[in-house]
Amino acid sequence: MAGPKVVIIGAGSLFFGRQAIWQMVTSEHLNTGTLALVDTEPTHLARMTELARKAIDHAGVSLKLDSSGDRCELLAGADFVVLSFAYKSVKHRALDCEIAAKFGIRMCSGDTIGPGGIMRTLREFPNILACCKDIEELCPDAWVINYINPAATHAIGLQLYAPNLKSFAMCDGLHMPHVKRAYAGRAGITESETAELTPEQDRDFDMRITGPNHFTFLLKAEYQGEDLQPRIAESLRQQAATETDGGDTGAKALNNDAITYELYKALGYLPACTGHTKEYVRYWQGNTVVDDPIPPIAIWDHVPRYEWHWDMWNEVDGYNYGTRSLDEFIANTKADHATDVIEAMWGGLDKPFHLILPVGDAVPNMNDACMEILCDLSMDKITPRHVGDAPVGLRGLWRQVLDSHELTARAAAEVDRDLLYRAFATDPLCQSLADSQAMIEELLAAEKDVIPGGWHS
Repeated sequence: MAGPKVVIIGAGSLFFGRQAIWQMVTSEHLNTGTLALVDTEPTHLARMTELARKAIDHAGVSLKLDSSGDRCELLAGADFVVLSFAYKSVKHRALDCEIAAKFGIRMCSGDTIGPGGIMRTLREFPNILACCKDIEELCPDAWVINYINPAATHAIGLQLYAPNLKSFAMCDGLHMPHVKRAYAGRAGITESETAELTPEQDRDFDMRITGPNHFTFLLKAEYQGEDLQPRIAESLRQQAATETDGGDTGAKALNNDAITYELYKALGYLPACTGHTKEYVRYWQGNTVVDDPIPPIAIWDHVPRYEWHWDMWNEVDGYNYGTRSLDEFIANTKADHATDVIEAMWGGLDKPFHLILPVGDAVPNMNDACMEILCDLSMDKITPRHVGDAPVGLRGLWRQVLDSHELTARAAAEVDRDLLYRAFATDPLCQSLADSQAMIEELLAAEKDVIPGGWHS
């Protein structure tokens, strides 16, 4: 059977483009299909297209390559459409974080919750809906995969405004089986956080995570009948004095072990994505009266992200101009979550993945919610695995986040200032209605050039 046609809108994304090319070239389930690259930035598109062409030739596979700045030229016949675009995201995230900080709101990432998440939705969601309109016309049976933050808000928006499409959103934070390995190592099931579980260990380790994307919690971690959460929490408490997690030294990584342990004590469950979750709560916004051993969260610094972009484009150019070998590209590039999911769906590999979509009966007391949850998937359907009721306490926090997300998506789609104000007012980081009103005006003015629609009319 020939491989699928995969259209990537936003192929110039350094976060996704290189890994997607690698997976499409190296996967036996995908490399007899078609890779269609779309980007409105001609230079980025040309560089990624050249990398894909060289990788295909180097691997000697029959993958067909198409490339265009106009998505409508390539959408027909698509089996999957991946949305992964953003326009000058680093610049505008920095603006969001800077302006929010003036009003006492600290964001360590600034693109999924708080003023940053709301403003990014205003920037991106109208473009997502424009893509969906073309998909409905040209490839209505394709699976639409949203990889654009705020992923949860956009997932809710797609359910509301493109209900006829087969869509879900995703994030790489709960990429399986890596997450399960990490918890197994912390709990002492295996010797390290990267060690493979045996089939018996994997079977006996019952791990269940859910919640809004970036605000997920480990609701169950049992091994042969033993609750492992206290053991995992204790390992984090011991590491908190000397370590962080998250893989970098930026704001998202600071004090994560200590914060994870504190949230476990306060809420009864371990947060599964602390680098983001700490931004969803008010506890470390710097407003405490007494001294807190955990300092306020650091504000996102955009400079390292620019430096990372520069390094990655240099790497791509190295492959394209021959100063780096294609053997190095094949050997060192890693799989991406979205193309892993596509491979599993198309190849019928029976692998579960965490996706962002309506949970239905998997979480009975939140069955209308759109959350991140482990799913079984095929080309025909996606089925969330049963988690059980959301715990009291977390359920209320989750509802507030999801309501703010829905109001944000509706405001962006309908260009409605009343809905935008309600989104700010219900956001968990809102501290003052007067501040929110002033912040809305300042943010809209600062980003007038990139927010589509009639916000200034």
